[in-house]
Amino acid sequence: MAQPYPHCFLEGRQQALADARISPLDRSFLFGDGVYEVIPVYDGRLFRFAAHAERLARSLAALQMIDPYSREQWRQILEDLVTVNGGGDQSVYVQVSRGHEAGRNHILPLKLTPTVFAYCAPWPTTDSAVLRDGVRCITLQDTRWARCDIKSVALLANILLRQQATEAGATEAILLRDGRLTEGSASTVHVVLDGEIITPPNSHRILPGTTRGVVIDCADALKLAHRTAEVSESQLRSADEIWLASATREVQAVTLLDNQPVGTGQPGALWQRVYARYQTYKRES
Repeated sequence: MAQPYPHCFLEGRQQALADARISPLDRSFLFGDGVYEVIPVYDGRLFRFAAHAERLARSLAALQMIDPYSREQWRQILEDLVTVNGGGDQSVYVQVSRGHEAGRNHILPLKLTPTVFAYCAPWPTTDSAVLRDGVRCITLQDTRWARCDIKSVALLANILLRQQATEAGATEAILLRDGRLTEGSASTVHVVLDGEIITPPNSHRILPGTTRGVVIDCADALKLAHRTAEVSESQLRSADEIWLASATREVQAVTLLDNQPVGTGQPGALWQRVYARYQTYKRES
C-alpha cells in the first residue's frame, strides 16, 4: 500500500497529515459513528463527484447527521486538496464523524460539530497479471450488519471476511445471504449469464456502488444487455463471467471461484470490452 500524500483536510483547513490530531472521544473512534467515501481522481479531476457526494449525503441522513458542507463547498475543498497534493491520478478518502463530546454516550447527540477529515493517496496501479489472468475469489456467508447501504466506517465485519479471503490466497470474498449473491467484502459483483450482465438490486443488504453505475454506463455505450435482478448461488457458480467493481479496483474479472474456473478460466470477452470502455470513459468524464 502506497504512503498517503502529505497534506490533509481536518477541522476546516488543510494541514500536514503527519500533524493531524483527532480527539479520542470522537464518536468514530468510540462507536464507529461516521461515514466515508473514496473518490477516484483522474488527471486531477474528481471522477463521478456528484454520485459520490449524493451517496455521502444519503449515508449522513441515515445516521441523522446534517451534511456539513454544500455540494459546491465539498467540491472546492476536495479539488484544493488534490491540487496541493500534486494533481494527476489519486484517490481521495473522505470521512465525516458525528464529532466528540465529553464522554461516552449511547444516545445520539444531534448537535455536535462533525469531524471532517480527508486525505489523498497515489492511485493504485493494476498489476498486468490481473488484467491478463483475472483474480481468484472465494464465497463466504454474508455476516455483516443489516444496513450495508450505509457507507459506515464500522467495517470490522468486512475486514474479517476479507481476511478470510486473503488467508485462502484470494483477492476478494464474494458474499452470499439466504442463498443469494449480495456483493463482495469491498466491491460490487456483476455476473454474465447468456450474454447478459446481471447485478443484484440495491437494498439494505447492498451498498449502492458508484462504480457499479460506471460499469452500467459502459455497457450502455457498448449496447450490451444488462439488468438488475436477484442472483442465486447456483447462477453465480454457473456464470460465464464474474466481475468485481469498486472505486480503486475499477472493474476486474474473476476467473477462479472457490478453486473452480469461471467460464473459460480467463477474463471474458464482455469484460475485455467493458474494461477498455472504462479506461476511455474515465478520461473523458
